[in-house]
Amino acid sequence: MKSLSRALPLLLCLLANGVAAADALEVTVRRSFPGASDEERRTRLDQDEVQALCSKHRNRPPADVAARIVESQLQTIRYPEDGKLLGDWRAGEKLASIGTGGHIGRIQPDPADRKKGGNCYACHTLAKKEVAAGNLGPSLTGIGTVRGNGPEAVRYTYQKIFNAQAFFPCSSMPRFGHSGWLTPQEIADAVAFLLDPESPVNKD
Repeated sequence: MKSLSRALPLLLCLLANGVAAADALEVTVRRSFPGASDEERRTRLDQDEVQALCSKHRNRPPADVAARIVESQLQTIRYPEDGKLLGDWRAGEKLASIGTGGHIGRIQPDPADRKKGGNCYACHTLAKKEVAAGNLGPSLTGIGTVRGNGPEAVRYTYQKIFNAQAFFPCSSMPRFGHSGWLTPQEIADAVAFLLDPESPVNKD
């Protein structure tokens, strides 16, 4: 809160002088993470081309820009070395529940070896037994029962988790694989958690 209160006068001043709101927001973000390393700024705080386009068009890019985003993001998708896109649902279940990792700055930075997770329950309902689930994204309970776990369903689900922008330009879903947050194997495990018939996601 202190960082925000210190940044607010600057933000108001910038807006009063006609600086675009996006530029003012950028200043606020940078001031809020004074302890971030150069690498953290490059990979976590600085917008890449796609993010900049989405900001410019307020997440509603025109058709030609949307097509450009989809094409470029499809090129980023990488797969597990063994080629198997349906991993271990038990590992995926653990991954979905992990919300730690990724704290930056100097107040409470994460140690380098802290486990990163998908934090999937922050936005989705998955296994019915988990009551602390968000609703920012659609419910995925029973998705494997609905879509099955054939090659097409598995491949689409893997690609969507790896980089949602390859299908929905300016999606609010994190680009887990593209950003390097999750490995291809971890994404395959998340796919199994969603689609494997033995997964609690698909159990009554």
